[in-house]
Amino acid sequence: MTGPIYDIPLRRIDGSPATLGEYEGDVLLIVNVASKCGLTPQYEGLEALYREKHGEGLDVLGFPCNQFGGQEPGTEDEIAEFCRLTYGVAFPMFSKLDVKGADQHPLYKALTDAQPQRTLSPRIANPKPAEGDVRWNFEKFLVGRDGRVIGRYDPNVTPDDPVLTSAIDTALAQPR
Repeated sequence: MTGPIYDIPLRRIDGSPATLGEYEGDVLLIVNVASKCGLTPQYEGLEALYREKHGEGLDVLGFPCNQFGGQEPGTEDEIAEFCRLTYGVAFPMFSKLDVKGADQHPLYKALTDAQPQRTLSPRIANPKPAEGDVRWNFEKFLVGRDGRVIGRYDPNVTPDDPVLTSAIDTALAQPR
């Protein structure tokens, strides 16, 4: 089922054109990432999740963003090298984009419009409001095999959090 999310023009981290259409039929975990953030170690968990579940149809997709405290200042080449050397990242990475504001990329407009409410980790005391713009680096959107956004997770929901892994497993259980 081709949908609008699959047709949005993107750029891979190497600058080549792409769309999410190449992942149609898979479950997608779309994450805005940053190399100099306190949450950057989540790369390790994201890569582990990708390696564990990729064969079942999960694709983790990283979208660098420099909108939160200037924590992704590097070039695409620097970001790719950091991710590969520091965390062994093999999951697909894309070019830097804006996830909120006047220059919000159409992908993130589609994601936030489809899922305005984020799921919070039960481990976090006094969480920020759970609706609206992307709050910080490492916010996660879960897209089902049919291209619909089925979940949105606060940055403090780690890749191994049962709230997220359970949702991923449920999505993976759906037929292609």
